[in-house]
Amino acid sequence: MMEKEMDMKKNIILTGMPGAGKSTVGVVLAKRLGRAFLDSDLVIQKRQGKLLHEILEKEGLEGFLRIEEEVNASLEADGAVIATGGSAIYGQKAMEHLGRIGTVIYLQLSYETICERLGDLSERGVALRDGQSLRSLYDERVPLYEKYADVILPCENRMLREIVAEIADFAQHFE
Repeated sequence: MMEKEMDMKKNIILTGMPGAGKSTVGVVLAKRLGRAFLDSDLVIQKRQGKLLHEILEKEGLEGFLRIEEEVNASLEADGAVIATGGSAIYGQKAMEHLGRIGTVIYLQLSYETICERLGDLSERGVALRDGQSLRSLYDERVPLYEKYADVILPCENRMLREIVAEIADFAQHFE
């Protein structure tokens, strides 16, 4: 685990590409640590009354990113595990807010692994510009994930339980 100089803050915030396992890791981690779990994509869907791909279709990419930033910038939690949507890192105001209320952990995976995991991008509500490839999306986002991360956690060829155990051990050192 590569980490910047930091103190563990109240919340654990998971970032990374779609398919990186943010929600899965988040649920299991929250159970292990006895914390609440919050999925920002579900908060967006609840507030909008629509699925992510429906919001993208109706509002377009820019509208979706604006909604996502507003929701993420307004999240309030204390001692929770928060899984963000993969495009959350486009919202500077939101990422700065999340960085203030928690420790941001980037679940790092290779492009090849993300490709294998994703399947149909439109069904997942992945925020792509018209004609944008998954490769260019990956290349565009990785520097942003790294910029906002307090911790970069390599997850390649690792089991869910290993990833959860590493984050849990890390978190318990700061409680």
